[in-house]
Amino acid sequence: MILGSIIAKDETWLLWAIIIVWATVSILLEQRYQWASTISGAIIALVGAMLLSNFKVIPTSAPVYDTVWDYIVPLSIPLLLFSSNILKIWKESRRLLIIFFIASIGTMIGTMVAFMTLNQWIPYLNKIGAMMTGSYIGGGVNFAALSSKFETPSEMVSSTVVADNSVMAIYFMLLIALPSFPLIKKYFKSDYKEKSSPDSQQSYWEPKKIQLLDIAFSIASAVTLVAVSFKGADLIQQWIPQDNIVLTLMVSFFGDPYLLLTTLTLIVVAVWGDFFEKLAGASEIGTFLIYIFFVVIGAPASFVTIITTAPLLFIFVIIILVFNLGLSLIVGKMFGFKIEEILLASNATAGGPTTAAALAIGKGWTGLVGPILIIGTLGYVIGNYAGTLMYQLLSYLG
Repeated sequence: MILGSIIAKDETWLLWAIIIVWATVSILLEQRYQWASTISGAIIALVGAMLLSNFKVIPTSAPVYDTVWDYIVPLSIPLLLFSSNILKIWKESRRLLIIFFIASIGTMIGTMVAFMTLNQWIPYLNKIGAMMTGSYIGGGVNFAALSSKFETPSEMVSSTVVADNSVMAIYFMLLIALPSFPLIKKYFKSDYKEKSSPDSQQSYWEPKKIQLLDIAFSIASAVTLVAVSFKGADLIQQWIPQDNIVLTLMVSFFGDPYLLLTTLTLIVVAVWGDFFEKLAGASEIGTFLIYIFFVVIGAPASFVTIITTAPLLFIFVIIILVFNLGLSLIVGKMFGFKIEEILLASNATAGGPTTAAALAIGKGWTGLVGPILIIGTLGYVIGNYAGTLMYQLLSYLG
């Protein structure tokens, strides 16, 4: 006889409490303790949920989990995109923008190489490759959106998160160490020699002032954009006939609710840039929603599945990062980019704007903190497009 979980799938409030409390604990541990920061809050959120489900405390499936996939994930996308004004990005950070695109191309090439190398051994690799393309150009929000869009099995999503975060910890350490390598010092230019003071680092990470209206406008804007995008995508799919390849491509692009959501948010932020620039708290709310997503994808995961699939996914992720950093270094050297610009661009694609800013602060590259934050948020914008394109390519190759 197979016993059910202690908490049943219809005990909605209890499940919401566990999900939200554990997401909060994951963030707390990540910010308070070095060991937790090293393994990342995402892994803590995911593994904690796995333990609870594998030991029959919470169910492996529940309507609450579906709610997170259907509502929380789409809502996080505009909240994290409100800081992505492409007009400002082009005006203020052109050099970083160019090397950022080079690193993004490295991600896409690496994904195709890794797919062709490992496709016969890893199931759903076209979907995982698309998710990792979005993640290694944008970040967790793109990973979540593409996971939901392609309906990737939860156990494969969990295995990918474990592999991704484990390899990323090593990758960040490599990026920190690279400027000190003799070969790097010999062949690459650099503008920075001294570390910034601890005071400047601490002042940068001070809490922001957030008003009630900021929260209200953030949530209202995000919900409206999601509603318009999903309804618009439905209407496009119904109204536009797919009689030829052009119309089919139009429907696949504009009829995709996640791509339409990204596009509309991008346009709105570009048009009303001053309003969204002053809007505090949206990014923090969006990030918290992504942590809730990480808890939920851990719940259906089986330890056995992760143990059998994660090692190959480690190799998959490593190949992507090798091409990302390798292409960035080669092209960066050819066109005279400085080593800090190259490493920050690679970091911004692989880890997102926050980790790139942390690297800039930690290495004393204070003049690049603001620009890399701006450039890094661009990844949120293009990640879903790149991931969707990669899915089409990998499905064709497979």
